[in-house]
This record gives sequence, C-alpha cells and structure tokens, in this order.
Amino acid sequence: MADLAPHELRVLVAVERERGFSAAAAALGMTQSAVSHSVRGSERKIGAVLFERGRQGARPTEAGVRAVGHARRILRLLDVMGAEARGAGEDTVASPLRIAAFRSAALHLLPPALERLTARHPGIEPVVRVVRELGPGVAGEVAAGRADLGIATIGTTSPVPRELVGSVLVEEPYALVHPAGHPDPRSLPLVDWAENCTSYTREWWARQDWIPRATVEAEDDGAVLSMVSHGLGMAIMPELSLVGAPDRVEITDLGAERPTRSVGYVATPEQARTLAVRALIRELRAGSS
Repeated sequence: MADLAPHELRVLVAVERERGFSAAAAALGMTQSAVSHSVRGSERKIGAVLFERGRQGARPTEAGVRAVGHARRILRLLDVMGAEARGAGEDTVASPLRIAAFRSAALHLLPPALERLTARHPGIEPVVRVVRELGPGVAGEVAAGRADLGIATIGTTSPVPRELVGSVLVEEPYALVHPAGHPDPRSLPLVDWAENCTSYTREWWARQDWIPRATVEAEDDGAVLSMVSHGLGMAIMPELSLVGAPDRVEITDLGAERPTRSVGYVATPEQARTLAVRALIRELRAGSS
C-alpha cells in the first residue's frame, strides 16, 4: 500500500467531520473536485471504500471510521513531534492538550491536576470537553483521535479498550442521597440519569428489592442532585457527583456491600509517551494518592 501524505489525512478528517465533500472543501479552502480526487486516491491506496456518497452528504463506512481515527491520531502526533522538538533540552512543551472527561470528573477531579500541571508547564494549554459516558463514551473519543487523554469509568466490568492504555486513579463509593431530615428516605421515588446504572453497578442494583424503577429521569448528575434537594425523590450516586452537595440533602452510607465506580485515565499508546500526557498523568496520580 502506498503511504498517505498528511494533506490526504487532513482531507479524510475534514470529510468525516463536515459530513460532506462540499463542506470539507469549504473548510479546507479547496475545490470540491480536489477533495473528491483526494478521497478517491486515498481509497485506492488503502484498498477500501471509506465513505458512502449520497444526497445527504458523505458518511464514513466501517473502514472509514477506522481510517479517520488513525488519520486524526497521526496528524496529532505530527503536531506533538514539532512541539516536543522545539522544547527539546528544556523538558517542556508548548501546545494544546486535548482532554475528554465525563461531567463530575471534569468538575472535581481534573481542575486541581490541571492547576498543578500548568504551574509546572505553562506552555501546555488544556482543552477540556465533557463527554457523556454512554456508548463509546470518553474512551471512544480517545480511540478516535479526538482527545489525547480521557478520564473515564474503567475497571473489571468496563475494561480499557484493547487499543488504549490506562489505569485506575480512584475508586469512588456510591451512597444514598435524599432530602435532609426525611424519616424514611427509602420510601421515596427514585431520581436517576442515563449514565448512572451501567455495568459496574447493574448487578448490585438488581439485588436491591427496595429500589424502585426511576420515576424521574434527569439529564445529568447535577440535575439529579438538584431534584433531590427540592424533595422530589432519592438517588444512588457516586462520590464525585456529591462534591459540594447542597445542605438540603443528606448522604447515607450504603454499607459494606455498596457498589463502587473505578475512575481512571485512558490514552493511546503513542500519546501516553508524550511529554504533556505523561505530565498530566503524574498530576492525576499525585492528586488521587
């Protein structure tokens, strides 16, 4: 297979991102015919159809999804190569550091680590995106090359994907959260959100005959906490979600058999060796020790 040049990789990424050849051409300052010619050339070199063309634009095939993910990762490594070469000899780097994290990790786990990181490496510019832990979730963003490092839910029941590396940073317990002073909080209706009851808690939930089916579904854990504080029900929530909980809620330990959630970092093997990612991992570990 002939090698793809960086400009060909950028075209593939733009077509996938813009969902069409015309929009990709506009974003890249190229003509539509030049974009089409580049994609056809890349498909010939790879030996697979990368995009389905139609009236609605261009959608990546399964091969295209994989190819574009690799393209993003390669282009990012080229950026990192230049940044690290310019900082050689000073053990520093000046470049953006793209981070994906689920909501409570972005709110409470990342900020102190980023504060220490930027104090030691002022040239690093963190760019944080909040990603819902549904479907591919945070790990999917990293695997697709859209983030250099992710803070994700991982563990024995949510393992690090094979193409990534990672490690657990904290084990956070779940607790019963209910309106303060309620005489029988387990009698209240359940308030929940889609990201909560995933594989690491599902078996525990199934054994609890006192937990009813959720009657209120909220967008995220912050909305759940607000609803509980206003007396609309009780919730089962992990520790990170309870940082800064309002005075109107009470947090009750669920006992020795309580479920826990493993939170850690994930990165591609190549990004895990870069200066900026290694520096952030050190700060995350320091904060969780």
